[in-house]
Amino acid sequence: MTLHCLLVANRGEIAVRVLRTAHALGLTTVAVHSDPDADALHVRAADAAVRLPGAAAADTYLRGDLIIRAALTAGADAVHPGYGFLSENADFARQVQAAGLTWIGPPPEAIEAMASKTRAKELMRAAGVPLLEPVDPATATAAELPLLLKAAAGGGGRGMRVVRDLDGLKEALDAAGAEARSAFGDGEVFAEPYVEGGRHIEVQVLADGHGTVWALGTRDCSLQRRHQKVIEEAPAPGLPDGLRESLHTAAVAAARAVSYRGAGTVEFLVTADGRPYFLEMNTRLQVEHPVTEAVFGLDLVALQLRVAEGAALPPSPPQPTGHAVEARLYAEDPAQDWRPQTGVLHALAVPGEVRVDSGFTDGDTVGVHYDPLLAKVIAHAPTRTEAVRVLARALATARIHGLTTNRELLVRSLRHPEFAAGQLDTGFYDRHLATLTEGAPDPTPAALAAALAEAAPAPGAPLAARLGGWRNVRSQPHTRRYTAAATGAAYEVQYQPVNHPGIRVLAATPTLVTLEVDGIRRLFHVKHNSNKTEIYVDSSLGAHTFTPVPRFPDPQDRTEPGSLLAPMPGTVVRVAEGLAPGSPVTAGQPLLWLEAMKMEHRILAPASGTLTALHAVTGQQVDFGALLAVVQEETPA
Repeated sequence: MTLHCLLVANRGEIAVRVLRTAHALGLTTVAVHSDPDADALHVRAADAAVRLPGAAAADTYLRGDLIIRAALTAGADAVHPGYGFLSENADFARQVQAAGLTWIGPPPEAIEAMASKTRAKELMRAAGVPLLEPVDPATATAAELPLLLKAAAGGGGRGMRVVRDLDGLKEALDAAGAEARSAFGDGEVFAEPYVEGGRHIEVQVLADGHGTVWALGTRDCSLQRRHQKVIEEAPAPGLPDGLRESLHTAAVAAARAVSYRGAGTVEFLVTADGRPYFLEMNTRLQVEHPVTEAVFGLDLVALQLRVAEGAALPPSPPQPTGHAVEARLYAEDPAQDWRPQTGVLHALAVPGEVRVDSGFTDGDTVGVHYDPLLAKVIAHAPTRTEAVRVLARALATARIHGLTTNRELLVRSLRHPEFAAGQLDTGFYDRHLATLTEGAPDPTPAALAAALAEAAPAPGAPLAARLGGWRNVRSQPHTRRYTAAATGAAYEVQYQPVNHPGIRVLAATPTLVTLEVDGIRRLFHVKHNSNKTEIYVDSSLGAHTFTPVPRFPDPQDRTEPGSLLAPMPGTVVRVAEGLAPGSPVTAGQPLLWLEAMKMEHRILAPASGTLTALHAVTGQQVDFGALLAVVQEETPA
């Protein structure tokens, strides 16, 4: 069988990545898109595109019937599901095959066998794969705490809760079940022991239809936020050879137990004393597959396509070389409970010898409907130390304009002593998030550079002439005020035509300012966004975004004290049971749950008192800053 035209049933960076390989293999390609994605990069990259009317995933990328109709209409003969959405939906795989199309994935029976984590564990027990024994929540005791609640269907951290107190078990079960039902259409939740200080290790497998199964090394994915991976690497550092071999053996056994074909990943939890336990098998390509590709010199998407055409794999995979590390660059604010960000991405440029997989280019809009992943940045080098160092520098010197991102967190994580030493476990951010997100670089030099660039005319004029023309009285200092986008803090810089306390001005143009800061010469790259409302300053001291403060600002309407505003656009998925105007509330009590960009966010009471207004209802779409509720703080006796 020979493929000719491939439809990619996905969006974003994975769709772009699959399209790239398909084009390299000479295939014609078809994209599908929702209305918000009409001009997305994956649409522009494909040879043809078919609209899926609507915005929500349930109406578009999760509509298998529409996707199959699009494939048939566009003349495709194969469907690649990417990851997420319908990639692990056995019914969709069967429908693709029933329509006469080639499914680029494992057999539907293998997907079905692994789709439920509870059923998958039964299969793995029979295959001799080590497991954590499940715990019945109805009879759980304090001795079995802490527990990890997990959705039986799906993944990505949805429907997961850690329970450390039996009194909170029922509430956690209800919340996990509600989130799982919303995300996957299945509210089944199970419990198992929560392993403190464990490592998340996975094995990439690749199988053909002729009985060959490859175990392509290990990956460490322990650095996670909200049970979603942030930094991944291959091979997993510091594993004894015996443990590594046992993981490979267990992964191959898992694949053979379900007659697997194609690319998949078997995930394990490894305890601090080196005991591995099966977590789940992802019957699809993984987000972190590039690190395995880099180490083994393979194109996993190309191999998926060849296996689907019936090709046989060589008896054994190529030998791995070097080390690879991947960081997920998200549009989110780690210091604000990982709050996702939306808006225009004015610039995304990552320098250096790194691979960048992204679904965005300069000028694209990051919307509210989908995951806030901007890009994956991957470094490969002969040693782990070099790969980590290259990746950290590439991220530190990247220019990312228009959105708050987790870039600084990634750089600090890669340079953290524990990470550098390979001391990895899933509690890394629980221990270090506060220190990793505090102490932002002093923005004063960057604010001064912004002011100098704003005032500088075209390049080429003498510096003294450019600086001297800003004010009639040259002996008086010049003043410029900005608001820092990251914190909302106000900054004021004053400077003489040539000097500023602690800083010497060496050169200034509208785009490049050279300053001597504490005796060190530094370059500050300055850029305005398209409507001149923000200024971006990048230097070796860090990246800053400033909003110029008008000299005569308009009066601002003040928000009523106790108002709860939507921290981002999203959908109200739940309102606390019995909550109504007049209800007493306590400080920190969850009042509402808002879903945005595949994540659920709790809206908490800011103080103890009385709810005087409730404007949100379940299912309501709200904009950023929308008034959700008002809490009147109780007056101390």
